[in-house]
Amino acid sequence: MLTSGSLIRNKPVFKLNQPDDSDKFHVLPAPSGPYPYRLNLSSILKNSGEDKLVMHMVGDTGSVRNMDFQKVVVAKMIDQFIEADDKEDKPMFLYHLGDIVYNFGEKCEYPRQFFEAYSKYPAPIFAIAGNHDSDVNPESADPYSSLQAFCGVFCDTESREIPFCEDQKRVSSIQPNVYWTLESPLVTIIGLHSNVPKYGIITKEQRDWFINELKHAAGFPDKALFVCLHHAPYSADINHGSSYPMIEFLESAFNEAGVLPDMVFSGHVHNYQRFLKSYDKKTVTYVVAGAGGYDELHPIADPADKAFSDQSPFFDNIQLQNYCFKQHGFLKLSVERLGMELQVRGNYCTIPHNTSEESDGKASLFESFEVKIVR
Repeated sequence: MLTSGSLIRNKPVFKLNQPDDSDKFHVLPAPSGPYPYRLNLSSILKNSGEDKLVMHMVGDTGSVRNMDFQKVVVAKMIDQFIEADDKEDKPMFLYHLGDIVYNFGEKCEYPRQFFEAYSKYPAPIFAIAGNHDSDVNPESADPYSSLQAFCGVFCDTESREIPFCEDQKRVSSIQPNVYWTLESPLVTIIGLHSNVPKYGIITKEQRDWFINELKHAAGFPDKALFVCLHHAPYSADINHGSSYPMIEFLESAFNEAGVLPDMVFSGHVHNYQRFLKSYDKKTVTYVVAGAGGYDELHPIADPADKAFSDQSPFFDNIQLQNYCFKQHGFLKLSVERLGMELQVRGNYCTIPHNTSEESDGKASLFESFEVKIVR
């Protein structure tokens, strides 16, 4: 495990001289459920976690070239169901942080890039879409609209067989929109949709909805509040770096709502990073967990590389605590009520890199962290 003394960076970075690709933005599909697009976990699971909730979280699992890493990640997540000490330690669902299918969100790629690997995952899977899930292949022989396949898998009006599933066991999910809120007794998870451009775009309509959901969540102080979005607001990697549009979006929305989440999760960057950001009255944990299977991982930018800068007022109050960019992996999160407080425990697990699904090697614990929530 890396410690803060061994980090080559302790701040996020901006990648300099990036071209504007906002023309890649796609109009969103119509919602499949009523406003304000909330789904209660109790409508999916009989036990929705009154005292303890456990989940997996991972992003960027698909790949056009090599699916071996994804298969090992899934196999090691499934091991955690088998090895759980008791029922309360078993994950109740997987929350996917986007980029399920590369390079375009085509239904013909879902069997190979998603269904085959996740057919044996023994719990529901929820998701937000990534930029690749949202993009459209202009050369497709079967024309389709942005997020058409994603909505068929995750935003259906009822749970049923998926026509392009190719005899795999998963059925469609009933998320009410591509941006939506998952409600449970211990945690509220607000999932955003940040579209196709490299650093994300979120329109005013979604921003207004997000502010309303933050205010609504603040009415339940006995719950943790998570925000999930695909594009990482803060990152120190060499491929993307931090997203100014997502930082500006989140900070302005938090300020207008007068509400801060407890944790923010994202993918897009193919590695693991954990940051702590200090605000006036609390500290928020930001986690990047985008090493779920895509065969190319993203290293941390070297301090001597002049293509990146960590000199920005946006980085004054945020510190990079830990990172892992040499192995694929996934998060196991638990939210537990302990007296008058909630405790979030995160375990980031890495996989053995022999890319064999039948490997005897177990997932390795890279780091554990805790977030205590006292209102």
